[in-house]
Amino acid sequence: MNRTEALDIVKESIVRVVPDADFTALGPDDPFRDALEMDSLDYLGFIEILSERTGIRIDDEDTPQLTTLSGSADFLVARAQ
Repeated sequence: MNRTEALDIVKESIVRVVPDADFTALGPDDPFRDALEMDSLDYLGFIEILSERTGIRIDDEDTPQLTTLSGSADFLVARAQ
């Protein structure tokens, strides 16, 4: 998985939880939970969808890396190898 593919998976996973998510004003290093008004259940749903779509196990200690688009993509690329 390359970085572009990982970023697409992250965005698609967010959209499944927040269907009206608008990424236009969101920078790659901006925390997306606040920007997209995701509550704890939305975020948990995002983590579960991301894990299901990629087959990558995501543990609680991994979640701090999954708060920005860039960080999430980097995490997936590193774990997919």
